[in-house]
Amino acid sequence: MENAKFHHFEDDGNIPNNPTLPVILYPKAFEGNPEGIESVFNQNNWTNSWTNGVFDYHHYHSNTHEVLGVKSGTAEIQLGGESGQIFHLSVGDVVVLPAGTGHKKLSGSDDFQVVGAYPNGAEPDLKTGDREDRPDVLESILDAPLPGNDPVFGKEGPVVNNWT
Repeated sequence: MENAKFHHFEDDGNIPNNPTLPVILYPKAFEGNPEGIESVFNQNNWTNSWTNGVFDYHHYHSNTHEVLGVKSGTAEIQLGGESGQIFHLSVGDVVVLPAGTGHKKLSGSDDFQVVGAYPNGAEPDLKTGDREDRPDVLESILDAPLPGNDPVFGKEGPVVNNWT
């Protein structure tokens, strides 16, 4: 995907982020078909999917990667923890978060909804940056299995081509 954007975030002491894998943003990947997001994720073996919002506090998953596809509305999402970067997401945008990547909704439209999913239907843990979680979470992040498919493009695509 030519317009995929890659972002790397450093460990800020609370939110570890991922030391090796970048966040990948696919702007407008489903702009014309937001209703198809969950089906495409599931076909590409990103399952255990759900539709809802994004928590309004910094959190991350240490044991699995996550994909979020904006099904409706708009939101300002901060990635990478307190010192991370703010992204304006709108309908059709997809963001792939490697294990450990902090994310938080700062604001959103009333109709904001994302479809979330995990490679191979993983069951995510929920971490908020507690110091006592270290060093266990740092090991879990590195041990999170790499997905066999890109959530949007299947056997090809930025996740497969850039995360191996």
